[in-house]
This record gives sequence, C-alpha cells and structure tokens, in this order.
Amino acid sequence: MPNDHIPPEHHRQQAEGVHEKAQDSPQDPAQALEVVEEHVLEAESARNEAERFRRFAEKAREVHDQHREALEMVRQERERLREAGESARIAGEEARAAAEDARHATLDAVHATAEALASTLEHMKVVEEMRRALRHIRDASKRDSN
Repeated sequence: MPNDHIPPEHHRQQAEGVHEKAQDSPQDPAQALEVVEEHVLEAESARNEAERFRRFAEKAREVHDQHREALEMVRQERERLREAGESARIAGEEARAAAEDARHATLDAVHATAEALASTLEHMKVVEEMRRALRHIRDASKRDSN
C-alpha cells in the first residue's frame, strides 16, 4: 500500500485541515455535499488506516510474545544445561577423589606386597639356615656313628 508509512495522526490532521477549509469558504449546497462526501471518504480511509495499524500492532505484540516465550525456553534450557554441567563437574570431582583413593590403596597394596615379599625372603633365609644346620648335624652324627 502506498500509505504504509503515513501515521494515522497525519490523516486526522489532514481531515481537520479540510474541515476548517470547508467551514471558512462559502459554497453552494452541491459543493458542500461534495466536500462532505470527500470528508466521509477521507475519514473512512483514516479509519481503515487506523485499523490496519491496529492489526500491525497486534501482530507485533504476538511476535513479541513469541520471542519472549522462545527466550524463556532458551533461558530454561541454559539453566538445565548449567545444572547438568554442575552435576557433571561434581561427578568428575567425585571420580577424581575416588581415583585418588584408589591410587593410595594401590600404593598401600604394593608396599604391603613388598613387605610381605621381604618377610618371605627373610623366612626363606632362616629356613635355608636351618636346613644347613640340620644337614651339618646329620653329617656330624653319621661321622660319629661310623
């Protein structure tokens, strides 16, 4: 439409200007009727234009509401993602702590195994010493009995 950019206020001012001209100029009844009909057409045009702007405003409000709802959905999704990230962070921290505990337990087990092996080695040395001593006693007793 050619008048899309003309605000309704402009049409009202035009109508007032035409109305003032009609009041100021002496006219015969035919001219007065023409002016009145022109005013009626201009008023109807202004009403139509105002209605069109009202519909535009309503559509703009609907779009604004849709955008607001979409933004709210995005905000809620961001909040859910933040909460999921926080849960993941906490789970990661707990996993790190569990891994650290497992590492300490593994080190303790390695040390205990090393101590057990050292103790076993000592016991084996003692047993070997005892075997030598028993062999020596047996050999000495065989010599004495011969």
